[in-house]
Amino acid sequence: MSDSVRIAMIGAGAVADYHHVPGIRIDPRARLVAVCDPVPEALERVGREFGVTRRYADAGEFLDTVAERARAAGLVASYHPHLGSLAQAPEQIDAIVVTHDHGDHTRGMGVFARRHGTPLYMTQRTRAACEKLLRGAETIVEYRPGRAFLIGDVRVEPFLTVHDAADPVGVTLVDECTGLRLGVATDLGRPTAQVRHALSSCDLLILEANHDEVLLHTSAYPASVRRRIASSHGHLSNQAAARFVVDLLHPRLAGVVLAHLSKECNRPVLARSVVGEALEKAGWSGHLEVAPQDRPTALLDVEELRYRAGPSQLSFL
Repeated sequence: MSDSVRIAMIGAGAVADYHHVPGIRIDPRARLVAVCDPVPEALERVGREFGVTRRYADAGEFLDTVAERARAAGLVASYHPHLGSLAQAPEQIDAIVVTHDHGDHTRGMGVFARRHGTPLYMTQRTRAACEKLLRGAETIVEYRPGRAFLIGDVRVEPFLTVHDAADPVGVTLVDECTGLRLGVATDLGRPTAQVRHALSSCDLLILEANHDEVLLHTSAYPASVRRRIASSHGHLSNQAAARFVVDLLHPRLAGVVLAHLSKECNRPVLARSVVGEALEKAGWSGHLEVAPQDRPTALLDVEELRYRAGPSQLSFL
């Protein structure tokens, strides 16, 4: 079947049963040639039903195999849908700085690093905690919190944070040419003195506003999960983020991006409203936006943001 469409499917559960599998069945050109699912029963069922012998329980192994076959066929893609919206190809990424070991931050790093040769920067303890995601073929550079290092013209200043991970850090990124500072702090149980100091003179802040306290309290999460999220080693609520960012205000702060919002326990409009109201009361009129989960934010020009804000931005002093 030279005109057949060869399909590799990740996930063999209910979504596959109701959407992907029916589509494969009704198109005579379609051939399911590989399937990946961590649940052995689901993998066995779909594999047996379609006669698929290439079955994978590990997504990393699965994607590595697909990448190797693509390279062998001369079909290596240099475009990623999320990076593409920023006009970036994977090969243009100089490094990946890993802040902690939780899966929502690390799940794809090993595959990406192996496929594109991108070095991974992480602490020793985070590396140990991520051992199952690594194959030994990655380039890994270990760093220590409190010790700055360079990636090209960017100075990375990692600082310790409080979170229920092996060795969580936040980072301040400093452009060596312009001196502009970007602070990144998500997965933050509470703002310690060290965190406040690290973020105190940033031109742009990316700060966690993870949950609305009422939505968390009334969510379907088990009580243990709700306690963990709201704890001092969990995540910042909208209200806590608002108090923290007001404490960090200074004349050169041009913008604030709220990030790491919970899909279940927050809404972008709530985060923006709570934090925006606090900033407005403090007299700050810089740029505020909420980062979406499914796509990158637009590129931000700090000097342009500062110019648009004008002198009124300094009225809180």
